[in-house]
Amino acid sequence: MSVVVVIGVGGMGEAIARRQGTGHHLLLADFDTGTLERVAGTLRGEGYTVTTARVDVADHASVSALAGTAAGLGPVTQVAHTAGLSPVQAPADAVLRVDLLGVALVLEEFGRVVAPGGAGVVIASMAGALTAGRLPAEMESVLATTPAAELLALPHLQADAIPDAATAYGVAKRANQVRVHAASLTWGARGARVNSISPGVIATPMGQEELAGASGASMRAMIDASGTGRLGTAGDIAAAAAFLLGPESTFVTGTDLLVDGGVVAAVRSGALALPG
Repeated sequence: MSVVVVIGVGGMGEAIARRQGTGHHLLLADFDTGTLERVAGTLRGEGYTVTTARVDVADHASVSALAGTAAGLGPVTQVAHTAGLSPVQAPADAVLRVDLLGVALVLEEFGRVVAPGGAGVVIASMAGALTAGRLPAEMESVLATTPAAELLALPHLQADAIPDAATAYGVAKRANQVRVHAASLTWGARGARVNSISPGVIATPMGQEELAGASGASMRAMIDASGTGRLGTAGDIAAAAAFLLGPESTFVTGTDLLVDGGVVAAVRSGALALPG
């Protein structure tokens, strides 16, 4: 039985696991063991084959052990990395550890075990697309290619350059996108693919927390100005992940898919002006 790995089992992760897990061995991983066991219990009750593992995505040894566990269960054919922190949940240094370093470690470690013909998807954010073009080309280059163990030591990521959690989030999510570009070559050497998805405002618990926070008004303005005029759902993200992980996208790798309801298009067309 092939293995589907889902890292981070919040709203998006649970939706992806439910959509992709049928007929596969699901390996669910999260830092929060309570959430992990709740989701695993629900899915087992629905007939899925599930193994769980606690993981700290910001810890190299923890991510390496998770990759080893996955490979020990069978051929790793799908990897979905959804774990992350929003600016309303954590300070800048924690956002960089989880959202930037965590993705880099997962790309490196699972790039060593993914099966030929396999695929991976990383959940980035429309914040990364909105940050694109604002960072110097040299900064994007080092964010894309610096080994994970050296990432947080980069001058670009020190406290004087990253003044707050919102800045850290935008930089981390842009880094996710460009690291996926670079990782597509190493994954490709194994006959596998990897892409990222950049969600907009999604009606998950994290999304609702952001809407209730200081940036809630501007987020609602984004939704109102977008082409769809609505919040996204975890199902919208799971559908995009199913395409990128499945057989209909075998010529798609190293790219980012915006699933934002048209917010970035509204910004780029001039219909929506963002603060700052």
